[in-house]
Amino acid sequence: MHITMIKKQLADGSPCDKCAQTEEMLRRRELWHRIDEVVWVVEGDDQSPGAKVARRHGIKVAPFFVLRDEAGDEITYTSAMRMIRDHLSAPKATPRPASPAPQTRDLVLLSERFAQSEPQEILRWALEQYGDRSVIAFHGGEDVALIDMASRLDLPFRVLTIDTGRLHPETHEYLDQVRRHFGIEIETHLPDAAVLSDFVKSKGMNSFLQDGHQECCAIRWRAPLGRVLADCNAWISGDHLDSEGGADPTPTPIRLDSEFEGRGGGLLHISPLARWSRARVWTYIHSRSLPHNKLHDRGFQRIGCQPCTRATRPDQPGRASRWWWEDDVSAKDVRDLNLSGDGI
Repeated sequence: MHITMIKKQLADGSPCDKCAQTEEMLRRRELWHRIDEVVWVVEGDDQSPGAKVARRHGIKVAPFFVLRDEAGDEITYTSAMRMIRDHLSAPKATPRPASPAPQTRDLVLLSERFAQSEPQEILRWALEQYGDRSVIAFHGGEDVALIDMASRLDLPFRVLTIDTGRLHPETHEYLDQVRRHFGIEIETHLPDAAVLSDFVKSKGMNSFLQDGHQECCAIRWRAPLGRVLADCNAWISGDHLDSEGGADPTPTPIRLDSEFEGRGGGLLHISPLARWSRARVWTYIHSRSLPHNKLHDRGFQRIGCQPCTRATRPDQPGRASRWWWEDDVSAKDVRDLNLSGDGI
């Protein structure tokens, strides 16, 4: 298979940003050597070699790829990630057939097996075991470390995010950065429009201030996540030692999910970073120059919806970063909330 990459050269002689980012991604994955030829579309030159190839295939974006087999047949890709998955990845792991929930003994054996394992080993096992019946749930924070680890395993993987309709603008910007950095697709799932509309009509946009967050979260986050997980055997998240609810003195990276039900009636919740501290996660992120949500620079430990997550001081516990008014709130606290959001 001969692979040609068609790149765009700007008037100043530099490659377009997306072309440069795609090449960087291929190099980072150690796949650049698989590109046999680079052909340039020169800005303003309709007769440049790349422009002729683009016209022949009816493609108006760059970069794109032309793959030619031994018989001379050609196929094109405008998505580098799809091209990688179809032709440059290791053979796709065959997921095991859907099965009943693991028994307690099986979970104990898995916990013992991975008691001292690094996150990469746990993640590799999950992807090899379940393939596309597993998914990484990306919440727009430190989960980027998991995506980086997955991208280095040369195995197919899925990433999802839930757009609740009240995410911070910085989170939307960050999601786009992660897509570009890794050259991946992020499945975006939304709340049920009819259910959400009825809820807002009945109780208003900010009912969580009086009634608690559970009902709003159930509609905006848990329900769409549950719909995806219903067809999965396992889901993977970036929970770590300092995550809210993750202060278990004996953290378990593999456990049976008690909230969601997966394919075949059982669902594993896999947390490869369960035994890492927040500091260790951030050391990983910085050492690899991974993108991060700008809200972290402003003191956000947890990043979720507006206004349910906020900046905190380093000495404050994780609980203080979200739904804080449910524990200790005054009228002034409620008045000072930033109630922005698009309300989808």
